[in-house]
Amino acid sequence: VVRYATLGMSGQPMADPTSPLADPVKGPRAELILSVRAGRADTDQVLRPLAVLAASPQVEGLVVAPGASLDLGQELWPGAPFSSVLVAEPGGLVEDLELDAPMDPVRFLPLLPMTRNEAAWKRVRGAEELQERWLARGTDLRDPARGSVALD
Repeated sequence: VVRYATLGMSGQPMADPTSPLADPVKGPRAELILSVRAGRADTDQVLRPLAVLAASPQVEGLVVAPGASLDLGQELWPGAPFSSVLVAEPGGLVEDLELDAPMDPVRFLPLLPMTRNEAAWKRVRGAEELQERWLARGTDLRDPARGSVALD
């Protein structure tokens, strides 16, 4: 398994886009982690798309949190069946990194690649139902060449 992680996304806290002023110290901080099986696809090309996703809080004013989906509008790597990711719950792979008060800890958020069909399912049924579907069908979410889970 190869793990790709962002570095720098947590340098500034994510700010609520509806807030008139962004607090330069307080607010959620995160880094993104993508885990894939090595050797099945040219996944090293995911670095630029990951950087785009990591910049989205500062560029687009997003607060990236578990259950959210992030869409690139392009393949995660050449030939990938995925153009978006589901942000999963932190804590299983990398523990939060505590920072000096009053800063919030850095959360390491796993990314789960989604096919277009899965992303559409998630928009209609929600993240929890999609994750339950993956689990019930034994979907290998680390397989960079996997197809869409059956959504019947």
